Amino acid sequence: MTAQQIPLGTPFTASSTADEVLSGLDLSGREVIVTGGHGRLGREVTRALCAAGATVTVAARDPERAATAVDGIKGVRVERLDLTDPGSIESFAQRWLASGRPLHVLVNNAAVLFSPEIVRDARGHELQFSTSHLGHFQLTRALLPALRAAHGARVVTVTSGAARFGEMRWDDLDFATGYDPASAYGQSKRANVLFTVELDRRYADDGVRAFATHPGVVIGPGPFTAEQIASFRAQGLVDDDGATVIDPGNGKKTIEQGAATLVFGAASPLLDGVGGVYLKDSDVAELDDEQRPLTADSIPSDANSAMLDPDDARRLWELSEQLLA
Repeated sequence: MTAQQIPLGTPFTASSTADEVLSGLDLSGREVIVTGGHGRLGREVTRALCAAGATVTVAARDPERAATAVDGIKGVRVERLDLTDPGSIESFAQRWLASGRPLHVLVNNAAVLFSPEIVRDARGHELQFSTSHLGHFQLTRALLPALRAAHGARVVTVTSGAARFGEMRWDDLDFATGYDPASAYGQSKRANVLFTVELDRRYADDGVRAFATHPGVVIGPGPFTAEQIASFRAQGLVDDDGATVIDPGNGKKTIEQGAATLVFGAASPLLDGVGGVYLKDSDVAELDDEQRPLTADSIPSDANSAMLDPDDARRLWELSEQLLA
């Protein structure tokens, strides 16, 4: 799968915005689902796709809150979806399939921020893995008939540069022992990329292509606690005055810049014929297997072979099926 992990040489840069990526594209008639499409990056993805003519369904755990957030965006509808509840996922998918609408783009965007203490869903699964991966895994598979019916669909799963460092705890995915929030986050983001690789392998011949997208590091808008600001300052994400540092070339982006790679994966014709790859800066990311440290001045976020490993991708798919059985 790493054979396709080669930059295309798009006209976009790390500074490009979602509107710039979609400029000139007419998405009229396209049906799109964005999970968590009402908050921060998700809302900007929703807004930009609607502005280009798409009809976007925002899938949210709290529909009333989501409807308030996207009020005023033309071409958007809101439906309830709780990614940690298998029944909610099944109900959402069945409503969609019953409507007879094809699904041209599924943006698996929703996630939860890690907490110092472990949080589990009702089934006992660690919450980051449950929301970012397992819920989206179930949702995508349930919506496959609608994706196939589009005769050219895309599944965009939002990941992170942390996928470079994340490791799958194959014998303890739910952190029964040794919980660490950063490790849990890294595992969930690695899972997003592995899921993309196997999804594309299985369904590319059915016209369903998959992309894992890294938006960059996007913080804000606040407010933030003093503890969060101290952490952001140590990571080089805010300056001494507490102002957000925007440095797209080093991965520190505005919401509009962060959403660019997501809508690139969702709609750019430059990706026609491509799939199963990891995107950053509105292009296919470079493959870089060198060990690079994470520092306040450098945030390594290119692809590496481990995150794209086809054997791991197949193993995760089969294990996810077992966890949801």
